[in-house]
Amino acid sequence: MSLPWILPIGTRQQFGGIDAPVRILRGLGQGSQGQVFEVAVAEELLALKWYQPGFLDRDPGLAERLTESIRRGAPNADFLWPLALLRPPTGLPGKAGSGFGYLMPLRPSGFRGAVDHAAGRLTISLQNVLRSAFFLARGFHALHSRGLCYKDVSLGNLFLDADRGRILIGDNDNVEVSGRGGGAVVGTWGFMAPEVALGRARPDGGSDLFSLAVLLFHLLTRSDPFKGALERAIPCLDLPSRRRLYAEEPVFVFDPRDSRNRPDPIEHAGALLTWPLYPRAVQELFERSFAEGLHDPACRPLTGQWCQQLAACLDQRRLCPHCGEENLLDVRRAGLCRSCAAALPSPMRLRTAAGLVAVAAGNELQPHHLDPLVAEDLEQPLARVVAHPQRPQVLGLRNLSPHPWTLTAVGGEAITVSPGETANISQAITVLTPEGEITIERPNERPEEAGSPLLGA
Repeated sequence: MSLPWILPIGTRQQFGGIDAPVRILRGLGQGSQGQVFEVAVAEELLALKWYQPGFLDRDPGLAERLTESIRRGAPNADFLWPLALLRPPTGLPGKAGSGFGYLMPLRPSGFRGAVDHAAGRLTISLQNVLRSAFFLARGFHALHSRGLCYKDVSLGNLFLDADRGRILIGDNDNVEVSGRGGGAVVGTWGFMAPEVALGRARPDGGSDLFSLAVLLFHLLTRSDPFKGALERAIPCLDLPSRRRLYAEEPVFVFDPRDSRNRPDPIEHAGALLTWPLYPRAVQELFERSFAEGLHDPACRPLTGQWCQQLAACLDQRRLCPHCGEENLLDVRRAGLCRSCAAALPSPMRLRTAAGLVAVAAGNELQPHHLDPLVAEDLEQPLARVVAHPQRPQVLGLRNLSPHPWTLTAVGGEAITVSPGETANISQAITVLTPEGEITIERPNERPEEAGSPLLGA
């Protein structure tokens, strides 16, 4: 049952900690910690979280942690990070007058809760699932690089933009210096590392790595990594049962050495359908996280390793010409479509100094493909494979960089590809860019002799 709003909706308040008045526009949601409001500060729309007094009694160090987080600033733009700590104005009635809250960016309307994705209520492409997973791992890499840990990793704190494959991470008031152990919140059952759930260790970067792997498994498979046959045998998933399932005797559903907890074909069909989609390198990261990493934090994959393998997945993406399904297959080999079982020949490829990318509409070349010293990132693509708007079977390579390219065509002609223009891949032998050379490999066909080397802007 919803509680009454603890801040008066529709009023203008002068909070301590900020000079400008704050207009309370509407309530957005509430939970055990407090309530969240949409507010306006000097015409800028923001979110304000105001704590329940009862929660503050359990976490006396919260104000100090928030102050530290505000001073540090956000690890990157994917965090809905605290901006200012607000104290109650004089005369604020009721429980609100004895509490405090903080301002943070307002979540844009295009982002939906990851819980909707896990429940199958969100339509999102495989490419954008992988992009979301990459940005999640990248966000935790930025957080851990500052010596911080998130602690309460769960589906409820993650938001997805299904159209762009972007994420936002909320509830950052739980962030703490790694290993410090302050605060009332230590995690969520099903996501906590076993050592934290059993009270044997404080949350730190190592426990975050376990929780991150759980959340990534939920993103990629829409399934719980520990709910299989063993969970089906539990008549009531009460707290003692959760403790046994997730902390005392956890068994990964795809543990290569222990098959007792395999997914049920009906109850856990999603896990059985999605697990085979991913390359062995990604599966091995999960196996390390949930086998050796269950009891040894040193065995858990690092955030950079997740970024590396998730970026590599995107390079392998190709589309079935018969049904349009996305597939992740070794770019050097033929395979079968996961949906219609049609034969997929070895694809045309873009070879660079540090990458090999399948030619498929939507695939991109990033700076890390052309420079082996650059870390994987998806933020500023240099090129994108695009389909011709009238002839979708004709693919081009669009120049997304600020510099012109030089394309060597099939007949040897050198063609300039200006920023924003698209080169006809079927007519290209090589593309020379300021960042490096791109070679078009055709394992199954000869270059076409006819047609224009440029497809336009």
